[in-house]
Amino acid sequence: MRVVLTVIGQDKVGIIAGVSNALAECNINIININQNIMQGFFNMVLIGDMSEATVSLQEAKEKVHALGEKIGVEIRMQSEEIFTAMHRV
Repeated sequence: MRVVLTVIGQDKVGIIAGVSNALAECNINIININQNIMQGFFNMVLIGDMSEATVSLQEAKEKVHALGEKIGVEIRMQSEEIFTAMHRV
């Protein structure tokens, strides 16, 4: 299963490192990553592969949500199917 993570908040050192480390701890492979910084505002969309993950989707969601609270950004994780359905015009 593939997942989509969105990260938004004020730019600061370590956001990508923190997210990458959290995913690595869950054995979730990063397939694609795109990030922007506009006038100090950080925005990232990341696609991950959970086919060899060591945790459930719910556990991974809880882990990245806790990370977001710790570093002061909003992190959302959802299955690619749900993300696509929600953003289809």
